[in-house]
Amino acid sequence: MSAINLDQRLSSRTLERHPFPIPTGWFFVDYSENLKPGEVRNVELFDQEWVLYRNESGVPGMTDPYCPHLGAHIGHGGTVCGDHLRCPFHHWEYDEQGYCKKIPYAKVMPPIVKKGPILLTLPTLDKYGMIWAWYHPNCVAPTWELPYIPEMEDASGWVGSRRGTWSANTFLQEIAENGVDVAHLKFLHGAPIIPPVDAAYEGHRMKLDIGHGYILGDIHGPGLQVMHFHQNGITATMISYTQPVTAGRSQMNMSFRHPDYSDDAAKFKEAERVVDHMIGAAAGESSAGFEAVDFMVWNHKKYRPKPLLCDGDGPILKFRKWFSQFYVEPQTAAQA
Repeated sequence: MSAINLDQRLSSRTLERHPFPIPTGWFFVDYSENLKPGEVRNVELFDQEWVLYRNESGVPGMTDPYCPHLGAHIGHGGTVCGDHLRCPFHHWEYDEQGYCKKIPYAKVMPPIVKKGPILLTLPTLDKYGMIWAWYHPNCVAPTWELPYIPEMEDASGWVGSRRGTWSANTFLQEIAENGVDVAHLKFLHGAPIIPPVDAAYEGHRMKLDIGHGYILGDIHGPGLQVMHFHQNGITATMISYTQPVTAGRSQMNMSFRHPDYSDDAAKFKEAERVVDHMIGAAAGESSAGFEAVDFMVWNHKKYRPKPLLCDGDGPILKFRKWFSQFYVEPQTAAQA
């Protein structure tokens, strides 16, 4: 037996399930309707706990839990005071950018307070009826904007209130890689063929075409996928916004929309069927949706950095090269 073959056969012993840090980008935090003005709560995302709140002006904020003063956890007893988040311990107040705006008993503010923000915060915004946060381990400001999505932002012309959420014991790259791994559609999901796939990359965006227009995807970084399905003259859209809870645990979230075919009962019914088809729940279909089989794979697989590929596999290596731009190692104090 050659050493090469032996190395290949034994390689799984050294593989990791999730070898990468949390990627950078815009990520879904919660639906806007779930956070009222004046509300403060703790959330787990990006491998740590954060304090999520909405000030009285309606602006959301997301901060590190521990007060820069003496380390009190602001999410336990902290309150919203106007446009500020107030620590329960000594009532230091911070804005959504992390600036200390008030120390009620200080005659002279510490000099560092005047120089810039002292509390770690994440840029946050309301868009698509959702709260989004920009994550970067070194506090780099957002390098791209969230796109305009008519299905989510237009007041009329689109319908569908269906949402879904699923937990997966894997990292975001593994989930997103399914988009270019078209061979698994036949052998895992039971699709009749392996569809052709074309992927194009430009900066943080990936354009995906599966089946010559059957599925057209517009991917914006690791945290937002807009997938347009076209069947029988009907269009339906799946908006996917997966959250990295920890380095190895992700929360998949999706919204489903389609044009308002209310004036045509047959088209409306077909659009609803296409939405069901997206997750493998359409009546009379033999193919399995991701709820049934993808999680079985994701929850137990290991990541192979040098996979054995054949000519029938999709452009997996090109996808991985594109995705690698979102991995950034945290700086130390000496490097900053």
